[in-house]
Amino acid sequence: MNPISNRYEFVFLFDVTNGNPNGDPDAGNLPRIDPETNEGLVTDVCLKRKIRNYVSLEKEDSPGYSIYMQEKAVLNNQHKKAYEALSIEPVDNKLPKEEAKSKELTQWMCKNFFDVRTFGAVMTTKVNSGQVRGPVQLAFASSIDPVVPLEVSITRMAVTTEAEAEKQSGDNRTMGRKHIVPYGLYRAHGFISAKLAERTGFSEEDLDLVWRSLINMFEHDRSAARGEMSARKLIVFKHDNPMGNAPAHLLFDAVKVKRVEGEEDTPARSFTDYEVSIDSESVPKGVSVEEKL
Repeated sequence: MNPISNRYEFVFLFDVTNGNPNGDPDAGNLPRIDPETNEGLVTDVCLKRKIRNYVSLEKEDSPGYSIYMQEKAVLNNQHKKAYEALSIEPVDNKLPKEEAKSKELTQWMCKNFFDVRTFGAVMTTKVNSGQVRGPVQLAFASSIDPVVPLEVSITRMAVTTEAEAEKQSGDNRTMGRKHIVPYGLYRAHGFISAKLAERTGFSEEDLDLVWRSLINMFEHDRSAARGEMSARKLIVFKHDNPMGNAPAHLLFDAVKVKRVEGEEDTPARSFTDYEVSIDSESVPKGVSVEEKL
């Protein structure tokens, strides 16, 4: 599979209804917000996790599509797979002295792990497999408008231990709390470098898989905490030149998201409360625009 030969940027819009899109473990799992603007935040790591999970479900660990950063993985054991496949003896925290063997180890990791050749990885731990800069990067997602996190009390009609049951005389209730955002529309920006793809082998097939992952990532990520989350828009900018034909920020500025006229003073509660438009006249020559969703 040949590496991609075009640079891309993309705008990804997704929303949440009565759910917690990305809880902050340092704040009691409250939805993340910017304290200065009260706009909701979703980290790049959260979005990459969902892409990894989708790829794992679709490809089911087929050759070339293993996931390096998977749940409960021991990363040094992942590195050992490259050494074993290439019959190279690992030395603590050192790549082989032969440059060719060092490159071969890193290339093996790129070839066999989808997320290494896509997002890159620092694999310089005790079993050293090199370091890779990935061609696909995402920024934090921010909500279009401020969000208001709510704390909701919930009741479980059961207890965990006999001691709790005795204390409640058999009433057996456990009180708890969950945090939700009533509604939020979030916007994330992404970047794909053709030049870095040449180094990792990130191909057109991999690119199509990234698009499918973004469009479908929430369909297989349902939970009580995340409520209704949906991918709403995926707007892709494709450059004719591998180095690019325009700065990314100019392309992002061409995508406008605003409230429906006349509804600006009421809280948004659905995607239909917003209008999304693309100022195609401001997109420079050599860049094409495609709405994949």
